[in-house]
Amino acid sequence: MTAKKLSEKVWRNGEFINWEQATVHVCAHVIHYGSAVFEGVRVYDMNGKSGAFRLKDHVRRLFDGAKLYRMPLKWSQDEVIKACVETVKANKFKACYIRPIAYRDYGPMGVNPLGNPVTLDIVTWEWGAYLGADALEKGVDMQVSSWTRNHTNSTPPSAKCASNYASSALIKMDAISNGYAEGIALDTNGFLSEGSGENIFIIRDGQIYTPGLHHSILGGVTRDTIITLARELGIKVHETTIARPQLYAADEVFAVGTASEVTPVRSIDKITIGAGGKGPITTRIQKAYLDLVTGKTEDKWGYITRI
Repeated sequence: MTAKKLSEKVWRNGEFINWEQATVHVCAHVIHYGSAVFEGVRVYDMNGKSGAFRLKDHVRRLFDGAKLYRMPLKWSQDEVIKACVETVKANKFKACYIRPIAYRDYGPMGVNPLGNPVTLDIVTWEWGAYLGADALEKGVDMQVSSWTRNHTNSTPPSAKCASNYASSALIKMDAISNGYAEGIALDTNGFLSEGSGENIFIIRDGQIYTPGLHHSILGGVTRDTIITLARELGIKVHETTIARPQLYAADEVFAVGTASEVTPVRSIDKITIGAGGKGPITTRIQKAYLDLVTGKTEDKWGYITRI
């Protein structure tokens, strides 16, 4: 999915620069070693007013990742939240995607990043349906990838680090090359982990199951929202270990993420899931989520930052 419209301004280290100026030196540490942490936040048009969904939680995770990778940031979380809001305003978006990214910039060459300065950019763009225009209604076809998710003691999946997405790229390219919209990875023990950029949920006998945090998944902000909404609807949710055969035997499967929102999975490895479309529980969860993020229902949890 490509950006529909590029921004005019990018926030960099406390000031706005033109989109065309937002370049990085070829010898920046991030280019050679993937030393960046980033976030993805959606801003929705809520009846003519813009609202960023769970911006505070995304920024907190950005800081958690930066701390893990020893990347000191010069700004407080509140200052970064404000900068995200100002970047949306500067580009006159009603609805868009926000990408704050902190990275090791140009400095000493070599694996050791500690001598390289940290740059913080905030970029915005328009982004539609991540897995295709019909994905939210008709669902998508996925495959179990031949690539295994990275272990928590190698490159921790709890941080949204750029280097982790080399794994995601392999999973995604493998799936697309084989005619699927997306891939699903297993962890190093052969249990369900996540997609290239989505958390996975399965439904069996009216209850929801999703891999626990110990299965090499990113603790997704959308994942957390879905668990909250499901329990609000009276649906039991289990964070647990899921074996591969349970995917195929599920009544429904859906994938969630800031970009993919709530996307039904109609088949996995050419095995039809349930009736092969958006099932009844997925429909309820999807509606609850989309109604919340677009301001149609009450925000009981203070998730939305008004812009």
